Amino acid sequence: VFRWVHVFFGILWIGLLYYLNFVQVPNMPSVPAELKKGVTGYIAPKVFFFFRWAALLTVLTGLVVAYVSGYAHRALAFQGMSANENLIGLGMWLAIIMFLNVWLIIWPAQKKILGIIEATDEEKAAATPRALAASRTNLLLSLPMLYCMIAANLG
Repeated sequence: VFRWVHVFFGILWIGLLYYLNFVQVPNMPSVPAELKKGVTGYIAPKVFFFFRWAALLTVLTGLVVAYVSGYAHRALAFQGMSANENLIGLGMWLAIIMFLNVWLIIWPAQKKILGIIEATDEEKAAATPRALAASRTNLLLSLPMLYCMIAANLG
């Protein structure tokens, strides 16, 4: 059950990561000013709700799967009994870094950008490139992370 829940939340998390990086963010400059509030006031807060909780639940369920399967410590310490355990360990660490980016950099910045918390225009302006850089980092890390997760389970 945890493996299937892990896959579900992983698809949700990475799907929203790709939506944000390939659809929403690149298209915001072309959205007419009078329509931007529809995205920033209604769509984006829901996207970030599911995005951040899917990140947390993906990591937690993945750690449960690794623990129950008996390889969590070996994989995270890169002391696996097989190359696959070390490969999944690398994927786990990439996912943990991505999760930390979501909760410690992207979400705090987005709360300012979207007006969920009080922020000056200067604070919002400073938060925007920080959130974008962390999101683009996660986008890049998602490719080797997905490779590690899939390849480790094929062999």
